[in-house]
Parts: sequence; C-alpha cells; structure tokens
Amino acid sequence: MENKENLYASIPYVDKKVSRIFAGTAFSPIQDGADGTDFFEAALANGINAFDTARVYMEAEHSFGNWLEKSGRREEVVILSKCGHPDAMWNKRVNEKEMRKDLKKSLEELKTDYIDIYMLHRDDPDTEVAVAVETFNAMHEEGNIGAFGASNWTHTRIEEANEYAYKHNLIPFSVSSPNFCLARQIEDPWGGGCVNISGPENIEARAWYEKNQMPVIAYASLGRGFFSGRMKSVNADHAEDYLDSLAMKGYACPDNFERLRRCEILAEKHGVTVAQIAMSWIFSQPLNIFAIASMSKADRMKANREALLLQLSDEEIAYLAQ
Repeated sequence: MENKENLYASIPYVDKKVSRIFAGTAFSPIQDGADGTDFFEAALANGINAFDTARVYMEAEHSFGNWLEKSGRREEVVILSKCGHPDAMWNKRVNEKEMRKDLKKSLEELKTDYIDIYMLHRDDPDTEVAVAVETFNAMHEEGNIGAFGASNWTHTRIEEANEYAYKHNLIPFSVSSPNFCLARQIEDPWGGGCVNISGPENIEARAWYEKNQMPVIAYASLGRGFFSGRMKSVNADHAEDYLDSLAMKGYACPDNFERLRRCEILAEKHGVTVAQIAMSWIFSQPLNIFAIASMSKADRMKANREALLLQLSDEEIAYLAQ
C-alpha cells in the first residue's frame, strides 16, 4: 500500500499539502486554450493536486481557469504561476508595475482571487532585490498570493533577497524553481537567463539548497523528454528524430546518453520504465524536492507518482550520475 505521506509535503505560506509532483501546463492543447477537463481531473485522481503555469504559457491559465470555475475544486488544488518574464523583444520586466500587471491578468484568467505560489519567471541582475521582495510582500499582505519565490534565479541572488527580507522584517523567498534533472544541461535551451543546478558543475548550488532545505520545484525534470523512454541510448546518432530542437540544444551529449543507458539497465532490473528511474533519481537527492512533469495521459501520471515510491540504493543513485 502506498505511503501517502511520500506523495505530499508542506511549503511555507501554502495552507494545504502540496503534491511532490506538479502537473505542468506548458503543452498543447492546454497552451492553446482547449478544454483541459480530462487532464486536470486525471491529475487529481492520481493524487497530483499541484499545477504549474505561467503568464507566458499562451492560453494555459485560461484553460485552467475555465476548469476551476466549472469544477468548483479551487480549494483542492495548489496553483503555481509566474510573472515578470521578458517581453517579445526580450526587454526585462522585473519591476513592480509589470509584476502587478501580470498578477492582475493571471487572477482574471485563472478565475481566482489568490495564487498559492507566485514566482518571478526570470531575473534581472541589474534590478535591486528589494524590488521583488517588497512587491511580493505587498501582494501577500493584500491576500493575492501565498508563498513566493523565483524561477531561474541563482541561489546567490535568492540568498541576497532573503538577507534583505530578514533585515527589513519582511517575508523571504520560500521556494525556488530551477532546471534540475539527471541530465546535465550543456546549453541553455530557452533563450538565455535560465538557471540550472544539474551536473557536477553545479555542486555548490545543490549544497546550498541541501543546507537550507528551501523547496526546489524542478522544471524539465525529464530533460525535456530525454528520459521519457521514447528514445533509446542506441539512438544517439539520430536523436533529432526523437527530441525537439530545445532538447537537442540542452541535453544531447555523450554524458547524457550514457546516463540514459544506465537508466535502461536499472529500469530492466526493477521492472519499471526509464522515466520512472530518472524521476526516482530526482527524489533520491538530499534536497527538499518537487518536480514539474508535463504528462497528458493518466498512465504517465500514475507512473510518475509510483516513481516517488521507488527506492533506489545509494550505489544505484551514484551509478546513474557518474
């Protein structure tokens, strides 16, 4: 029988338990604004009550909001949304005016009066951390957001923001969403400004998260499909037949194909899928970890949930990342 406590955890300033897996909404047809009832209901049926979206995910917030309104299940779900992404010309938008503009629009599209977890989507290192900390605190005080933090901020910038909060008796950032998965990221696939904590080169960042136990909500947790199981390690010479251009740019390298090969070996040993091995590896790390997974089918949702319960040995965990 499943230990339900493994499936959920607490995040400061969120008043309900949060599933360790977040259902991502950045995929078609959700991004196209289509009816997502089957997807959202299947996630809940599989114990996934947390949903990741953002102002820039096209019509994803609209699709989710329509379902929330007609289902009446707002108090059962945890919504994570994001603001402040650069505009179409890549002008930076980390300022109070743009953050509030995005929040207003997100609340309208989501058809709710509060967002459980709210994040800046990118950073602007030229902007003082005080801007983000004070704006988020005001939004929290007004009752429009619960927890807040950042996606794609370095741990050093988050630490700087929290030092500012402590010195000014304000609420600090309590959650972070970097890229993290078994695959090393060899190049930023998403246009610059993304932060990755995978691979040996980012051991310092992971040590900081381990020490502070700040919740890490890992995006691209399967390497944008690298560990989905659709591609085999023997397909390295024509990986572009299985991966999109972003995945090729970010993850297609010999080190990662070797990790995929090792996932295949352990998947056969344990009688599970490659994706489950890669997801289990994430949850085996000494971090306060959550993972975003875009999964349109109910069986994938169930498989990701089961990966939480799969116990890999210390030797297997080390073997995968060698």
